[in-house]
Order: sequence, then structure tokens, then C-alpha cells
Amino acid sequence: MRSIARYITLVLLCLPLLGAAQGYHMAKGVKSQKVNFQLINNLIIIPLEVNGAKLSFILDSGVSKPILFNLSDQDSIRLNNVAEITINGLGEGNPIKALSSKGNRFRLKKMQNNNQLLYVVLDKSMNFSPSLGIPIHGIIGYDLFRDYVVDINYSNKVIKFYDPEYYKPSKNKKYRTLPLSIIRSKSYIDGKLHLRDKEDVDVKLLVDTGSSDAIWLFKDEEKGIGIPDKNYDDYLGKGLNGDIFGKRTKVNNIKIADFDLKDAKAAFPDMESFNAIKDLGDRNGSLGGEILKRFNIVFNYPGNTVMLKKNTFFKTPFHYNMSGIELQHNGIRYIAERIADTRGVVRNEESAFGDVQILMENRTRLSLVPEIIVSAIRAGSPAEEVGLQEGDVILAVNGKQVHKYKLQEVMKMLNEKEGKKVRLLIERYNKDLLFSFVLKNLFE
Repeated sequence: MRSIARYITLVLLCLPLLGAAQGYHMAKGVKSQKVNFQLINNLIIIPLEVNGAKLSFILDSGVSKPILFNLSDQDSIRLNNVAEITINGLGEGNPIKALSSKGNRFRLKKMQNNNQLLYVVLDKSMNFSPSLGIPIHGIIGYDLFRDYVVDINYSNKVIKFYDPEYYKPSKNKKYRTLPLSIIRSKSYIDGKLHLRDKEDVDVKLLVDTGSSDAIWLFKDEEKGIGIPDKNYDDYLGKGLNGDIFGKRTKVNNIKIADFDLKDAKAAFPDMESFNAIKDLGDRNGSLGGEILKRFNIVFNYPGNTVMLKKNTFFKTPFHYNMSGIELQHNGIRYIAERIADTRGVVRNEESAFGDVQILMENRTRLSLVPEIIVSAIRAGSPAEEVGLQEGDVILAVNGKQVHKYKLQEVMKMLNEKEGKKVRLLIERYNKDLLFSFVLKNLFE
């Protein structure tokens, strides 16, 4: 089964406008609200209450209305005024059935919307939790950006939502202010792209905090946007209507304001995945989280501006999947370990997928830990060449037992640097097997 991609992009299209006027408001006397977030695989994860149920959402500037999915562990959530609809999105499949629900109460600390329209995707395959390593219940975007000035500090993992009436722009000279175009509930900024030996090309890019990738570009030879010769086929993501494939490459330079990002990671998605979008207008692609996290950003939708300032991530090397392996959680498994202490039962409440340990009389501890499996392998990759397969259970990477690490930490172990030898202990059909391969430069 194809995994949910590490590069996530969802677009909700052609949906009916339902319900009365909606909007968020802060509690009386509150002018701003600070919210801590998790940054996982370049994605911003925030806590939200929906009709009293505590959920986790991806903050996604690429979606117009909240979308719920993966509600199996939230069976008691209440949805108001429900109707069945059909929706289109990215991917090569067919439109899917969903539910619309209006009149819902959304709360984020002291910010609240008592009449929130949302959509519920019933397809069980739309589940980001296994690939991100924590429970994820939905995505939300435009409604929050529309009603507030949103100051995202990627370095400190903090968002400040300001009431536009009381917001005063920072006077820090390191910030650069750019025009922000808001078109059909989505935001766009202008930049310059340098490909091959050609002159800079002006590009208009969707700002997409819900994509963990760096840049997606649409091929347009007439404008000078061609696919570089050094590229490889890759699985780019999963849209509402199916998988998205394309060419993975890098560009010489992408310039936003006077910020230059050299040798930036890029992808050219197959345009068949965008069939549901009737008119791309003058858009040339998308700017995702692996670029956006390199800045502290102030989105001012009411004022049609965005402010950017370099942060500690700015010079971080771009991440490439050199091993060719995609991972995801796949339930839980028991492991047995010899121990020296005499504790009976230990529960780790911080573990998203549970961690229960039981001490046996022979001083062997049985622990219930998350199981990590290979969910996809890129054709022609080092992992495929040595015989790794989808469904293999990962036990250890370079001698380190993976159950002691977060999913994204394990992915980092598999892709540390070019030329590194990776030793992988896996379980297949109840047998332990050892594989090794060397990480290669993808653009030789």
C-alpha cells in the first residue's frame, strides 16, 4: 500500500458556500493570543477544540475551510447540520464523498468561532498520523489567517495571533515587507527563479504552510521554467483525489525579496494531478514549509502584506531522501529486554502511540512500543537496490533500536549525509535480516 507522503499538499476546490457569516473573535479585553506549536516535518501542528473535543490540526494556508479526517479515536465528537457533498482536490483519482457541517464551535485558547463551517473526509486512507508519528485530526487555514495578523516564529515554535485593530508592525530592520495577494481564500507572493544558465524568471507562488516540501513548480518552457536535466522520479504527496508524482530536482536560486536561497530543493508535479483546478491563473507553483521555516513570518491578510526575517533555519541544508525509504507507524508491538531495576509496570503518558512496560519474574521487561514499517521505496534508490521491501519492520538503524526514537528522528538516521553507510536491521516474515547501503548524491 502506498504511504501518505512526507510531502503533504491538500487543496479543497469548488465547494458550496454554506451557513451564515463566520468569524473568529478573541475574549473581551484580549488583543493577542500566543500559541505554542509542534514543528514536525516542516508542518505546524496546533491544538484546537471542535465542539468541545480536543484535536490536533495542521495549520495550512493552502486550504479555505477546515477539513476533518481520522476521527476513529474521537468517536464522541459532535457535528452540527450535516449534509453529504462531493469534493475535488489534487491527485489523479476521482472526486470523493464527504460531509459538510455548519454551525460548529472552534476554540483555540481565547479565540473562538461559534459558527464554523467544516468538511469531513470519510476516506480512511486520508490519515497523516502514521507518517507524522502523532495523532492528526484535520487541517485549518484561511479562517484563522483572514481574521488575525499571524506572526509565526518557526525558531521558537510560537504563533502570535493579533487583533488587526491593535496590531503594530515590528520596526526590526531585518524584516522585509512584501505585497501579499489574496485570491479565492489563498495567499500568493512574488519571487525570482534562476534555472540553468538562463536569466532570472519572475514567478508567482502559492504560500502553502501545509506542504512540507520546499518548492513546487509548474513546467512552462515559454516562460523559461523547464525541468533541469538532473532530476529523478519521485512520489511527491497525496491529495484528496489520490497520489501525486513528479520530478524531484533542485534550482540554482530562488529569491524572495532580497533573500537568496541557493541550490534549493524543488519538484515538478505531474500536471494530471491538477485536473480538478480549472484555472491556475498566473500561478507558477507553491512555496512550502521547507522554505517557509527558514523565516519568521508575519502574515497580514487584512493588510495584504507579509513580513519575512531570516531565522536560525535559514542556512540549514535542504533535506533529500537519499535512502529512498518512506516510513510510517503501523500499530504497536511487544519487545523483550533484560533489565536491572525491579519496577513492575511503567506507563509513559507522553507517548502518542502508547508505551506500556511489564516486568517478568526472570527480570525480562516486555514493552509495548510503536511499530515502524517501510511504507514505500523509490525505484532505483539504494534501499531498493539491496532488496528492502514495503512492509519490512524496522528494528534498528546503525545499531540504534528505533523504538527509542521519534519517527522523524529515524528518517534523519536514514538520510544523514552523502557517502554514509547505513546498516538496517529489519523483520520480515518473523525473520530478522540485515541490510546495508551507502547514501548517494542524487544529482550526479
